[in-house]
Amino acid sequence: MLCWERREMDFEELKRYSALHPKPAGLTLQYGTAGFRSKAQQLEHVMFRMGLLAALRSRAMGATIGVMVTASHNPEEDNGVKLIDPLGEMLHPSWEEYATQLANAEDQELQEIVTEICQKAAVNQRKDASVFIGRDTRPSSKELSQAVIDGISVLGGQYHDYGLVTTPQLHYMVCCQNTQGQYGKPTLEGYYQKLSKAFTELIKKSLSSGEAQRQLKIDCANGIGALKLAEMETYFPKEVQVQVYNDGTKEKLNYLCGADFVKVHQKPPKGLDMKPNESCCSFDGDADRIVYYYKDTAGHFHLIDGDKIATLISIFLKELLAKMGQTLKMAVVQTAYANGSSTRYLEETVKVPVHCVKTGVKHLHHKAQEFDVGIYFEANGHGTVLFSKAAENTIRQLAKEEKDVAKREAAKVLENMIDLINQTVGDAISDMLVIEAILALKGLTLQQWDALYNDFPSRLLKVQVADRQVIDTTDAERRAVTPPGLQEKIDALVKKYKLSRAFVRPSGTEDIVRVYAEADTQENADALAHEVSLAVYHLAGGKGAPPQPI
Repeated sequence: MLCWERREMDFEELKRYSALHPKPAGLTLQYGTAGFRSKAQQLEHVMFRMGLLAALRSRAMGATIGVMVTASHNPEEDNGVKLIDPLGEMLHPSWEEYATQLANAEDQELQEIVTEICQKAAVNQRKDASVFIGRDTRPSSKELSQAVIDGISVLGGQYHDYGLVTTPQLHYMVCCQNTQGQYGKPTLEGYYQKLSKAFTELIKKSLSSGEAQRQLKIDCANGIGALKLAEMETYFPKEVQVQVYNDGTKEKLNYLCGADFVKVHQKPPKGLDMKPNESCCSFDGDADRIVYYYKDTAGHFHLIDGDKIATLISIFLKELLAKMGQTLKMAVVQTAYANGSSTRYLEETVKVPVHCVKTGVKHLHHKAQEFDVGIYFEANGHGTVLFSKAAENTIRQLAKEEKDVAKREAAKVLENMIDLINQTVGDAISDMLVIEAILALKGLTLQQWDALYNDFPSRLLKVQVADRQVIDTTDAERRAVTPPGLQEKIDALVKKYKLSRAFVRPSGTEDIVRVYAEADTQENADALAHEVSLAVYHLAGGKGAPPQPI
């Protein structure tokens, strides 16, 4: 029976609890790729309502749903929330609309909207509801988690509060729970054991080839990653030494540190002392992104971003598949922001097909599911590898039964890789271990990895506009359809420079337009980006002063 036919839902109770988490007047929020994000003090009503939504989604799916309280790489005073679907994937787009509706409903409309969602989504209120909750280390996260719990409880749902966890750990646990343990145990210990066992097996193989001890400096953005790495360290093989910086004991979350800071500013984080050619990496605040970097002997900073991570993994997996004699369908998925040099190298040198999709992890994840082995990374360092069920079964069978020793060994390495990769979502801890294992097995230094190809110089700018919706795009956001004349202007500007490309896309959350340009030199990339910014300003209703040259 559906929920509106059941014994009356206790709307008095809903009203009473809702009054404890009132909606601020005039606030409108949109559920985007990253869920909801805003200043923490504006979010209490949203959290309560996402607790309601998670209980409804759980009943609709007959499965456990996750709710993660985090604002990832945003400043400490912000917070946010995202829902996790049964297999650890992002919330289904049709329910994103329900989330936006619920978050923006006035207090007196809440009962009506909950009833409406139940009707539209055929929610059976007699079913049990089960929700897993996790949170990051922000001062506001505990209180906001309690608001989520209130929302679940008022609808009679059950919950398990994991407390402080990384975002990827919660995704992992939701998947474990709903696959009846096939993916692993839905506990932190289960996560640490699965990853460390696979990593130790892989590192053993490199040690037999005389690989020295691996040392890595990790900037944890003063976030949850530091706490979880400390818990996991006892599981690491002694041949791997990690030094944690920005562990949250002294400074603010994400302040002048973390993956986003390093990527945007192209410089090391505050609080991490780098010596020439030392291996370093940075997580973001909720540990779902990672970038690597080092300083050369001349003191120059080198960033190794998501594009180069995808390239390293692609080369390694392609070699393993060849050793196994398997012709599984493998592809890399990128967005328009991926450096053109990486796309060219993957297609022409590694000989792996590359597909471009719209910005946003859900688009990358969805496309990667079309292949036996789908590798996706955004340039910002968020990404993972997906293996189809059929591919995974083939690999595990060969690891057990293949008579040819070389083929069987290759299959075993690949089997450990499958166990080491968190396939539910980008995971900084898992990705770091994957990278360290590949570098060890291939005997590569960070410098050799970095030298696979040179990035084309690029520039990313923002232009303020009165209404971002005047810009509409096509071809995975690489071409502008409206306003009239803008794409023609961009095409003409691109022709002026060598090895150049440029595109514009509206922000998903604010009235700004992002402008991306690449060219043969930094000077030309900067000039092209500026000229395209001016075109946007004049043709798409720019606000304030015109963009100034860089």
